[in-house]
Amino acid sequence: MRVQAIIIAVGLAADARAQFFSQRGFVETRNYIYPQTAPGDSGQLVSEELLQWDSSLKLKPWAQVNASFAARFDSHRQFERAWRLDWSDRGLQRPAVSARRLSLLLHKGGLTFEGGRQFIRWGKTDILNPTDRFAPKDFLNVISTDYLGVTAVRATYERGGETLDAVYQPVFTPSRAPLLNQRWVVLPPEIRQFPVADQGSLFPGRGAYGLRWNHVGMGYEFAACFYDGSNYLPLYNTGLRTVPQPTITLQRYFAQMRMYGGDVAVPLRWFTVKGEAGYFTSSTPTADEYALYVIQLERQIGEWTFVGGYAGDAITRRRTQLGFTPDLGLSESLIGRVSYNLDANRSVAFQTVVRQNGAGMYAQFEYTQAIGAHFRLTGSATLLRGNDSDFLGQYHHNSNFQLILRYSF
Repeated sequence: MRVQAIIIAVGLAADARAQFFSQRGFVETRNYIYPQTAPGDSGQLVSEELLQWDSSLKLKPWAQVNASFAARFDSHRQFERAWRLDWSDRGLQRPAVSARRLSLLLHKGGLTFEGGRQFIRWGKTDILNPTDRFAPKDFLNVISTDYLGVTAVRATYERGGETLDAVYQPVFTPSRAPLLNQRWVVLPPEIRQFPVADQGSLFPGRGAYGLRWNHVGMGYEFAACFYDGSNYLPLYNTGLRTVPQPTITLQRYFAQMRMYGGDVAVPLRWFTVKGEAGYFTSSTPTADEYALYVIQLERQIGEWTFVGGYAGDAITRRRTQLGFTPDLGLSESLIGRVSYNLDANRSVAFQTVVRQNGAGMYAQFEYTQAIGAHFRLTGSATLLRGNDSDFLGQYHHNSNFQLILRYSF
C-alpha cells in the first residue's frame, strides 16, 4: 500500500500540462466444458467472466504511471465473492477485484526504473521457463494459466549490447495452487479417504532479490542470472485433527530458494536454437535441490511458426514429501508448438507436452477469429491422458473444451 500511495502522490503533484493519458480494456466470458466428472468435483460446466482495464499516464517525457485493474466472477466458486480491492494476490481464490499493476516508470538515457506492482519476465524459452523467478502464476486451472504481478522495484541499465537488470521484491507473491475441493487437485489415496481441511498459507517474512545480465553479440545472445528468495510454488504441511471427526489438515508453506541460471539464443540458417537452465538450492530441510533445463528449436516460415524441444531435470537432493511442482511435472518431456495465421483475422495453434516415458501428456488445439474491430472468438480442445502417478496423467479426467468471447474497447 505504501508503494501505491507514493505513486498516486507523485501523479497528483505532476505538471498537468505535461500529462498524456491512454487506456484500453476488454470484457471476456470464458467457458469450460468437461465431458467427465472428477473425484471430488462433479461440475462439468465452468463459466468465468472478466473485466480488465489498462491505462497509462505520462507525467513527463521520462515519467509514466501504469495501472491495470480487473473484476471477476465465476460459477464454480474459484473466485472470491467479497467485493474489495485486492493488492497482493495472496488469497487461495482469485480476488473479485484486484490491482494487477500499479507502478511508476522512470526512464533516462539507458537507465529505466519501475517501482510498484508490475510484471517481470526472465528467460527465452517457451512453455517452461526455469529462470523466470519473479513471475508467479495462477494455477487454478493447471493447463490454462495466467501470470500474476509482483510488488517490486526494478532497475534496468542498457548500453550497447549489454543489459543489467536488478530486482528487489519486498513482499512475497505466491503462485495460486488449485483449490482442494476442485477437479485440478488429485490427492494421494491415503489422504483422499478422510475429509480435508484447508489451513491456508504460511508466507515467508523475507523479501527476494535477483540480478540478470544479458549480452547481445554478433549472431548470438546469452544471459546469466541469480535469484535469492522463496519458491513461489507451495509445499504442504499435513496433520490429523480428531475432533469432531478424523480430518486431514493441509497448510501451504514456501521454501527458501537460491537459483543460479542462464539462457542463450543462437539464430542459425534453418532455425534458432534456444536454451535455458537453472540450478536450485534451498536451506529449507523439506525442499528438493535440482537442475531444470529446456532446449528448443524455433523456425518461422511465412505464416507458420514451429517450436520443438525437450525439458529435463536432474534432482541432486530429493526431500519433498508433498508439494505442488508443475515445473518439475513438465520436465522430462518433449514439448512442441505449431501456429499458423490463416489471414489477418484468423489463426490456429497446436501445443503439446509428452512425458518421455509416456506416462502423461496433454495436447491442445486452438482456433481464434477476430470479428469486426472489437470482438474476438477463441475455441480450444484440450486432451489429457496418462497414469495417476504422473503429474500430467493424474488429470486425465480433465480433458475439456473451451470457448472464449472477448470484447475489446
